[in-house]
Amino acid sequence: MHKEVESVAKRCEICGKGVLVGMQVSHSHIRTKRTWEPNLQRVRALVDGKPKRIRVCTRCLKSGRVVRAI
Repeated sequence: MHKEVESVAKRCEICGKGVLVGMQVSHSHIRTKRTWEPNLQRVRALVDGKPKRIRVCTRCLKSGRVVRAI
């Protein structure tokens, strides 16, 4: 039996895109940690034929992977 994983903050519920971590490098090459966060939008979408609020990245919205509820 597999348990369905609940949604995680800052993660697209369609494609799974999440936060990336890396280094910010200054002109003098001082390195500090930084993050890149996906552009997530809360939309009402049809999930299993019923409207539900989900967090979706703009790439999934633009490509039509999400059917928006009216």
